[in-house]
Amino acid sequence: QVQLVESGGGLVQAGGSLRLSCAASGVTFSTFVVGWFRQAPGKEREFVVAVSRSAEYTRYSDAAKGRFTISRDGAKSTVYLQMNSLKPEDTAVYFCALSNYWGTYDAGAYRYWGQGTQVTVSS
Repeated sequence: QVQLVESGGGLVQAGGSLRLSCAASGVTFSTFVVGWFRQAPGKEREFVVAVSRSAEYTRYSDAAKGRFTISRDGAKSTVYLQMNSLKPEDTAVYFCALSNYWGTYDAGAYRYWGQGTQVTVSS
């Protein structure tokens, strides 16, 4: 049974930082692309960042570039999302997901999803 468990969300003031984690089990972690998506109330789920199987490549949304950093630890089957200089518009539920495909921003290309972790940035 595949499980993705996100953690690390919370309430932070604008300009602050959070580090999200996504721990995977029940899969051969190294064979999957890992992405982070987010969904704010009343909005569609949007792509944030992805990391390739070997961690050689990363892809960031314009909103995340320069502020967020994704990394993966194969030994722990865990992906991290370091978020700095947070803004109120970053407020959303953040989801990690696994895909067999690299190079897409489409949530439909991601096969497995976690339950999400809430990030709230106050102004």
